[in-house]
Amino acid sequence: MSLSNGRAYLAIPGPSVIPEAVLQTMHMASPNIYEGALHDLTDSLIPDLKALAMTQANVAIYIGNGHAAWEAALANVLSSGDTVLVLATGRFCIGWGEMAQGLGAKVETIDYGAQDPVDLGQVEQVLAADTAGRIKAVLMVHVDTSTGVKNDVAGVRAVMDRVGHPALLMADCIASLGCDRFEMDAWGVDVMVSACQKGLMTPAGISFVWFNDKADAARGDCVTTYWDWRSRINPDVYYQYFDGTAPTHHLFGLRTALDMIKAEGFEAVFARHEKLAQVIWAAFDCWSAAGPMRLNIADPADRSHAVTSVAIGSPHGDRLRKWCEQQCGLTLGIGLGREPADAYFRIGHMGHVNAHMIMGVLGTIDAGLKALEIPHGSGALEAAAQALAQRA
Repeated sequence: MSLSNGRAYLAIPGPSVIPEAVLQTMHMASPNIYEGALHDLTDSLIPDLKALAMTQANVAIYIGNGHAAWEAALANVLSSGDTVLVLATGRFCIGWGEMAQGLGAKVETIDYGAQDPVDLGQVEQVLAADTAGRIKAVLMVHVDTSTGVKNDVAGVRAVMDRVGHPALLMADCIASLGCDRFEMDAWGVDVMVSACQKGLMTPAGISFVWFNDKADAARGDCVTTYWDWRSRINPDVYYQYFDGTAPTHHLFGLRTALDMIKAEGFEAVFARHEKLAQVIWAAFDCWSAAGPMRLNIADPADRSHAVTSVAIGSPHGDRLRKWCEQQCGLTLGIGLGREPADAYFRIGHMGHVNAHMIMGVLGTIDAGLKALEIPHGSGALEAAAQALAQRA
């Protein structure tokens, strides 16, 4: 017998839980793509996407996932043979660097492993040594979905300014936008990428590139007609927003999701994610007191408020995930980018999540640890409840 019948809970770090209001908005016949309401709605998205990224820069919309935004960002600023510096703190910035290499760029990587954030001192040394300005762009991930680390983007810009390096600062905010605070202009970011399926609570399928005038002026020879962001931000006709047919239903869903974020308020959204993350960490502090379990990122200051990566030892990660899904209807994230993968799992707590959902996740994990006889410390649920009571 399984107790999983009923509404399942997808607690992976993206795609995230889609609000009913978003799904209902998307449940409609295809609209007129040549004129009317769809055009007005698309125009309305631009200022709200800029406001969420805290920028006055341009934003271009692409039909595709976060990898599409990666390539669009790179193609618009790089020429074949350019050098990029990759600050790797998990699988995703490494992947962005691999894409740059595929476009003909030379890639230099500082790999900080899977448990530490970017070391600003080391970045400063590397950039200060580049007196010839070979490095055209610095690539980093604000929150790496594979490791759960949150990097100091503003700190990297401060280092670049201190040594007077002219490179572009490019940030991946796919896992953080709408969850962790990100301030594109105040933090000195030239290019930022994100997508709709995580903090923006919309089914996967559209992504975004924000870019400032410095990035636009860096235009290289890798750009093609499709990836070119210029026609997308100043379209003479509507189809140029997307270089083809609009992602109609995604746009309607995104409009509703952004309305929900605006109604809650940006500061309240950030605070909700922070407090719910602290509730999760309180439980793991107890579980980690005995047995093999530990949070992947030791310092809370370096942890994402959107995803938590957990080491539990092989093969307990896979055993626990399968038990939670098969017995209780809770799907946890796989140990992405880590070896052995079955020694890890991840919890997504991004977007459309609240207190009782998080307490349900923790209660299910606690039951799974007991059912599978995986050694663990006691008192996790009491600690989580106390943390919630203090923060509610």
